[in-house]
Amino acid sequence: MKYIIFVKFSSRPCKIQLTDNEIIICLRSKSERDKANKELISKLANYFGVSKDNVHIITSFTSTKKLIEVEMENQTF
Repeated sequence: MKYIIFVKFSSRPCKIQLTDNEIIICLRSKSERDKANKELISKLANYFGVSKDNVHIITSFTSTKKLIEVEMENQTF
């Protein structure tokens, strides 16, 4: 399934908020050297219970609004 992600940067932990096909997520990593994208993939993989290899950023590698795809057991959700 494809989701639109809105990334917020915060030093405090924050829950992942999911509504329809949109997700709001807070990250602690800075957006340097792909650290924030790696943290994003890790948190989403943990949230959906899939491997990190099954979470793909499709667009906006450098923006706070991203389109991602999550694959679950040979199906795309």
